[in-house]
Amino acid sequence: MKNASELLEFDAGHLWHPYAALRNTPARFLARSAQGTTIETADGLKLIDAVSSWWCVAHGHNCLEIVEAIRKQSEKMCHVMFGGFTHEPAIELGERLVKFLPKGLNKIFYADSGSISVECAAKMAVQYQFAKGHPEKCKLVALKGGYHGDTAGAMALSDPDGMHTLFRGIMPQHYFAERPNCRADEPWDDRDFASMEQVVAEHEGEIAAIICEPVFQGGNGMWLYNAGYLKRLRKLCDEKGILLIFDEIAAGFYRTGPRWGMEHAWGTPGAAGKDCAADVLPDIMTIGKALTGGHMTMAACVASEMVADVITNSKISAFMHGPTYMANPLACAAAIASLDLFENRDYASRVAAIEKRLRANLEPLRNLENAADVRVLGAIGCLELKAIPTSDDILRVIKETGVWLRPFCNYVYTMPPLITSESEVDRICEAIKMIGQCEPGPVCDDEFHE
Repeated sequence: MKNASELLEFDAGHLWHPYAALRNTPARFLARSAQGTTIETADGLKLIDAVSSWWCVAHGHNCLEIVEAIRKQSEKMCHVMFGGFTHEPAIELGERLVKFLPKGLNKIFYADSGSISVECAAKMAVQYQFAKGHPEKCKLVALKGGYHGDTAGAMALSDPDGMHTLFRGIMPQHYFAERPNCRADEPWDDRDFASMEQVVAEHEGEIAAIICEPVFQGGNGMWLYNAGYLKRLRKLCDEKGILLIFDEIAAGFYRTGPRWGMEHAWGTPGAAGKDCAADVLPDIMTIGKALTGGHMTMAACVASEMVADVITNSKISAFMHGPTYMANPLACAAAIASLDLFENRDYASRVAAIEKRLRANLEPLRNLENAADVRVLGAIGCLELKAIPTSDDILRVIKETGVWLRPFCNYVYTMPPLITSESEVDRICEAIKMIGQCEPGPVCDDEFHE
């Protein structure tokens, strides 16, 4: 068996990591095990996972209930193609999701990842308009500052001036409105919707759908905006015959407080469907990340009956997409176990406690000399800096505090597992503070800055 140094040497020479150079940015740590909120490295360092391993490990690492569900399913069937076959885990998960999702969103297309579910949503919207006799409606409107994934179609709907500018030549061209500037903690200002109205007015005849991340723009700026924007979007889409897509991959599963990010626009946030005003439901939504509790890759694109009926009753009745690992039984089993936990644990209260602790710890950081802003909503906390410290300083803070943080650009953020204790939240915030107190360094000098 190879020792840790030999493993890391091979990794550095042959394995690419996310948003990193192949040879100049070797992996910082060799993970040996993970349990609950903690990742342990090969050299014995224990790190609180303050970013839920990119926002998906909602119930904690190596959750016993999910691991056991995967084990049991592996004894029966690890995979079978979903074309021509179905199976009990896919059916049971579908039944559970129909009850768990907002009322009326009950036609489910299983996908491999969040990016693929966004691709499916865009294709579904275009196929819907084609079926309605509007093939010219093949463009989408998205928000500047948004992030929807790394595949070509999803990149095309993400911030046009964000991290994917290198690939403009291979991406389809869509339309973009200015991001909502009315913050989540401010009163709604209807002038914030003017840019979207203008874009739709100029291109109405070409637009199949509008897509947004409800209240929380994640990977391009950690921005939290007023839910009044969602109400105006729904009204505009209804008036213009445009579909509305909510990308709940990051905001869903209690991350922002309620079960779904869209619930911030409902009259009284509550259980799915019970308090939901029909004017703030999307026609299509995407879910992923925490769907399996971060234990398997899986996502879903979910449509309303209206959207599904129009496509199904058209000349081309099949929805034209089909991933190899669609409805993988192991992933379905993991998702069922994850839903059990979401339904049986009071995550709304847990997230409220995390939010209270984040606010208490992070709000005072506005006074740091290098601080540009502080934003908190649910189990999301972000310290925006005027300039980011060096990667060496960030690494030093991680090792000194035992907290795994992965800042990007000027954003030092946390999205911890929903089981994170108050004392662990305090440790996370102390690490964020220490990074904020470091001297600024070169901009984006390696993978910590993406």
